[in-house]
Amino acid sequence: KVEVKQEFSDDSDEEMKPQLKSGFSESELKYKSRNCPYLDTIQRAILDFDFEKLCSVSLSNLNVYACLICGKYFQGRGRTTHAYTHSVHENHHVFLNLKTLKAYCLPDNYEIIDATLEDIKYVLKPTFTKEEIVSMRFAHKVCRALDGTSYYQGIQGLNNIKANDYMNVILMSLCHVCPLREFFLDERNYDNVKLPPGSIMFPLIQRFGDLMRKLWNPRNFRSHISPHEMLQAVVLCSKKRFQFTKQGDPIPFLSWLLNSLHYTLTGGKIKKSSVVFDTFQGKMKVHTRKVPPPGERGVGKEYETTTTTSPFLYLMLNLPPAPLFTEDGDHNIIPQIPIYKLLEKYNNVSEVEHKTYDATYLRRFEITELPRYLVLSIKRFTENRFFVEKNPTIVNFPVSFDMAEYIDPVVSDKYSSTEYNLLANICHDGKATDGTYSVHLNLTSAGLWFDVQDLHVTKLQPQMITLSESYIQIYERGDVSTYKQQENKME
Repeated sequence: KVEVKQEFSDDSDEEMKPQLKSGFSESELKYKSRNCPYLDTIQRAILDFDFEKLCSVSLSNLNVYACLICGKYFQGRGRTTHAYTHSVHENHHVFLNLKTLKAYCLPDNYEIIDATLEDIKYVLKPTFTKEEIVSMRFAHKVCRALDGTSYYQGIQGLNNIKANDYMNVILMSLCHVCPLREFFLDERNYDNVKLPPGSIMFPLIQRFGDLMRKLWNPRNFRSHISPHEMLQAVVLCSKKRFQFTKQGDPIPFLSWLLNSLHYTLTGGKIKKSSVVFDTFQGKMKVHTRKVPPPGERGVGKEYETTTTTSPFLYLMLNLPPAPLFTEDGDHNIIPQIPIYKLLEKYNNVSEVEHKTYDATYLRRFEITELPRYLVLSIKRFTENRFFVEKNPTIVNFPVSFDMAEYIDPVVSDKYSSTEYNLLANICHDGKATDGTYSVHLNLTSAGLWFDVQDLHVTKLQPQMITLSESYIQIYERGDVSTYKQQENKME
């Protein structure tokens, strides 16, 4: 005969769990619930809900409560649970269920009903109305943390746990893309996503939505955020391809993140549309012809030009090779090149050489559909079997430019505007192997630029942006731009 001993640690079905009953009469419970004497022991300054919701003793994620006095997480609230033991040993009495957002007093075990806890519940799970979400396009808020630090809504530092700055810059940039922001601020937009059996991708959109709401929360207790839960979801869903303990490249991470978000939102049906592809995807025609060997005319079907249509999420811009010589005094020559020169790759005239192991091809790129948000990647790093080399060429770029001269007039006529305005500029400073990443963000509602490098946030003059070693740029098309919306709102 096997005896099964069951420990109740949650707060559902009170009648089947006599150990959870407090021993007070109904009138006494009602009075205590609204007049808890321990509310003044809550320490809001040390509360941190950014980390994974696991019990600090059992490491379980079921029925976890946060102690509002010391900020630690414990499981359950019955007499045999870790939260109950902590309340007795440490004389900490106020606990908050991280899932139901109900507050309890232990060990007396009665629910606390008090309006003074609403700010804590909002920090744990911020919510936004449709009016608040839309107003972010035009209005900005200057918020204040508990320590008196001021910050702009949506502009907060992200903690660098070890080497996740390459993830931070991508996450910060995407959180300022208006369609993504308005979609993920409302949890109901993706709460009922159905994935194929065995899929592990749902935590990705869930944690990305949580990070989006925390970043745009105007009532945060702190002026910075730790993306720990989002990074854990990235490590899990990418099967450890991207880790926050080892430096990585933002471009592969951006490509994987956008495709993974699209895959998850469409329920694994990648041909369906999603807010991700509707925002970033464009289309181009690739004209390819094979180069004949020296001394041959290249007659035959294999040398004819073939055309394929390909979607894209970002455009890669190739830098010219770095100079091999130095000036007098052993100073390196840092060349400069305008971005217009790099964009000529996609004007359907310039041909780009592409080599395979047995042949050489020439390709022309013709953009046939402009994305709402254009992502440009400047190829700075060259990797071989021995080392990674960085090209230090400075790319001169404007805050806004017109794509009309790089596309066919027939394509240009389909859009009311082909002008793109810079929204985010990701930079790399230092050597190729041990450099750091930062991002210049445009808070369009305030007309201000910010330099964000992990926890450090500083205002930036627009003239200083072009002096950086730009790596990734995100542009917003004029007809969907918040610049235009702001002008229309003022009119």
